[in-house]
Amino acid sequence: MHWLDALRGIAALVVVFDHSSYAFMAELRRELMPEFNTSRYGIMVFFLVSGYIIPASLERRGCVRTFWIGRLFRIYPLWAAVVIAALIASVLGFAEIRADFTGHSVATVAVAHVTLLQELLATPNLLLVLWTLSYEMAFYLLVVALFTVRLHQRSAAVAVILAVIAVLSVMAGVVLPVSALSDAVGTGPMVALASIAMVVAICCASLGSPALRVFGGVSGGALALVLVAFNGTVPIWEGLVILAVMFLGTVVYRVEQGESRWRWAACTAIVVVVCAVGSAYWYGDGGHSTRRGWIAAFLLAMLTFGAGLALRRLRIPRVLTGLGTISYSVYLVHPVLLAVTDGTIGRWRKDNVVLEVAFYVVLLPLCALTYRYIEAPSQAWGRKLARRSTLR
Repeated sequence: MHWLDALRGIAALVVVFDHSSYAFMAELRRELMPEFNTSRYGIMVFFLVSGYIIPASLERRGCVRTFWIGRLFRIYPLWAAVVIAALIASVLGFAEIRADFTGHSVATVAVAHVTLLQELLATPNLLLVLWTLSYEMAFYLLVVALFTVRLHQRSAAVAVILAVIAVLSVMAGVVLPVSALSDAVGTGPMVALASIAMVVAICCASLGSPALRVFGGVSGGALALVLVAFNGTVPIWEGLVILAVMFLGTVVYRVEQGESRWRWAACTAIVVVVCAVGSAYWYGDGGHSTRRGWIAAFLLAMLTFGAGLALRRLRIPRVLTGLGTISYSVYLVHPVLLAVTDGTIGRWRKDNVVLEVAFYVVLLPLCALTYRYIEAPSQAWGRKLARRSTLR
C-alpha cells in the first residue's frame, strides 16, 4: 500500500505547514486561508486513508480483540510520549501550551484525553492536533459495531446515509450549541459516563460471548454516533461529513478487495462530495471566504486521494513512502516543536522562509528517531501480544 503511505506523507507535510505558518509565514497564511484551508485538506486526506486502512486491519485479523490490541500499541505509546514531553517542556518554561483548561479538573482532563475522545467530551485538547484522534476513535467504534453485526460490507450505504443526514441537518436548520450534551449533563459526569461506556463496549466486544460481542459493538457504535452528532465542537453536519469521508475510504477498499464494483464506489463518492459541499455552502458560518476555503480544501483532498488511487500501480518515490511511514510522528511531534519555538524565538509578523525550512529540517530527523525508538518497537510488541492472545 505504498500509495497510501505517499498520501499520508503529503498530508502530514501540509498539516505541518498549516500550523507552522502561524509562526513563520503569517503573511502568506492570511492570503491563503480564505482561498484554501490547508488544515482541512491534510486532515481529509488522512481521514480517507484511515477509512481504507482501519477496516482492512480489522478484517484481516478477523478478531475484535486483536484489532484493539493493535490500535492500542499503534496510537498510545507515541501519544503518551508526546503529551509527557509537552507537559515537561511547558513546566520548564521551554514551551508555550495554548490550551485553556480553566474550569476543568485535572482528573477530568486526563481521563478525557486517555479515551482519546476529549474533542467530543467538551475538554480542550492539550495539543490542537489531538482533536482528529477523537474522530478516529469514533470511527474505530463504528467499524467494530458494523463488524460485530456482520454489516461491515455495507460501507457505501453507511457513507451515503451519514452524508445525506449531514446535508439534511443543514437544510432543516438544525443548530446545536457546542458540546450540547456536556452542557446539559456537566463535563465531569459526561466524561465519566462516556469513558465507562467506551471501556465496557470494548471489553464486551473483545472478550465476551457472541451476544456480548454484539452488545459491546453496538453500544460502542451508538456512543460514537451520539458524541459526534450531539457533543462535538464542530457543527453536526461537519462531524457527520468526517465520518462519511472515512467510510468513503472504506468503500474504495471494498472495491479493491472485489467486494463491490467501481460504479457503486463512484456513485457513493458523488453523493458524499455533493452533500459535503452543499452542507458547507448552505451552512455558510464564518463568511463567504471561510466557506470557500473549506470547500476548495475538501475538493482537492478528494482529488488527491483519487489521483493516488489512479496512480497506485506506478513506482512511488521512496521519499514519499518514507514520509508516510513517519507521518504519525510528524503529526504528533510538530506541535510540541512549535510550542518550543513559540516559547523561545516567538512568532514572526513577516514571512521568514528560512525559519520555515529550518523547522522542517529539525522536525523530520526528530520524527525519524521517534518512529525508530517509540513507534516501531511498540508496534512490534502489539503484534506479538496479538499473536499470543489469538493462540489462547
